[in-house]
Amino acid sequence: MNFMATQPPPQAPTRPLAPSRDDGGAAVLERQPLKTQPPQMHQVVMLNDDYTPMEFVVVVLQEFFSKDREAATQIMLRIHLDGKGVCGVFTRDVAATKVSQVLDAAREAGHPLQCLSEPVE
Repeated sequence: MNFMATQPPPQAPTRPLAPSRDDGGAAVLERQPLKTQPPQMHQVVMLNDDYTPMEFVVVVLQEFFSKDREAATQIMLRIHLDGKGVCGVFTRDVAATKVSQVLDAAREAGHPLQCLSEPVE
């Protein structure tokens, strides 16, 4: 069943009309659209420890970051060898949610896995 809107959709915000002059001395108003910046992106980083099993890290990467087995294994090895690894890049709120999910799963499983979010430069 299709419903029609009773009001037109809201218009994007624009800057106030700025007067400009032409050769005849008359004022002409022009609309200048607002330019919005994209949101600051954050990367979710997992830190290596000596106690969390590698298989658990792979499962977490698959479950919370939608990585396939091969990509999850590669990220896990980067974490293991380099001491940390980037799991994904998200907006701030999504990254904070991912960090919370990982930390909750690690605590529930009894592992000291650490995960954090940091701004992408």
